Amino acid sequence: MNFWSSVWRNLRGEGRRRPDGVVSAPVLSFQRDLDVPFREPDLLRHALTHRSFLGSNGGDPNLSNERLEFLGDAVLELIVVEYLYSRFPEDREGDLTKKKGLLVSREILSRCARELRLGDYLLLSGAEREAGGQGRASILADGLEAVIGAIYLDQGFPAVERFVHRHLLDQADSIVGDPTHHNFKSQLQEIVQARYRTHPRYSVVTEVGPDHRKLFTVDVKVRGQLLGRGQGYNKKEAEQSAAHDALGKLPAEGPIALRIDAQKAEPAGDIRAASAPRDSNESQD
Repeated sequence: MNFWSSVWRNLRGEGRRRPDGVVSAPVLSFQRDLDVPFREPDLLRHALTHRSFLGSNGGDPNLSNERLEFLGDAVLELIVVEYLYSRFPEDREGDLTKKKGLLVSREILSRCARELRLGDYLLLSGAEREAGGQGRASILADGLEAVIGAIYLDQGFPAVERFVHRHLLDQADSIVGDPTHHNFKSQLQEIVQARYRTHPRYSVVTEVGPDHRKLFTVDVKVRGQLLGRGQGYNKKEAEQSAAHDALGKLPAEGPIALRIDAQKAEPAGDIRAASAPRDSNESQD
């Protein structure tokens, strides 16, 4: 018997309360979609239970999927690190860390969750679902980590490793090789720290539009000097765009005087504002 499964059986009190038919139906359907036959379907139900669902039904928030998410995050990181260590034997620690950060990022995990249609099966409050919670990147990524934790508890490490490889790591080469996934903020920070011994500072210049479709304009400065400007439908996206803009203005190497002409600091042509808008459900992530 899997050790953690035994612990789970002994410690969880809520698992003895069988879910009603309305709740169990999506769980069983999602189990079929996952093609993972759970020994204890209640574990999967637990992984799909967002705290908003419990709050709206007078349940205990401690019975949400957050603890499983915590466990799944650790299990996922170990699987990804082991994969990268074997797959890229020539990479230095810093390169492996960047690849790992990308593969376990909210963007990639939420994309994987969408491919699994996880949002259709999440147990959310009516208000959260009306607000688009089933499509929100943070909720989807957290839910996927909770599912990974549930598979680990139910079936052990080999089974969850197969699951992660099938749904995430089989696409790892294309993900890490796609420049659109690069973390421009991290790249800019490394350069600025090395050359100027300080950090880039990001500030929101304007917020335009309704709350569900707000366009942010962000400046990035170093020692008060403007290096770049970007736009996006959330602050993180705008910051990435600003960092990308700044990177295009920096020389390949060596320090420069921090004097950027105001015209050159206008938004670059490839900022996110010029691209197709993102799903409004993710606008506030």
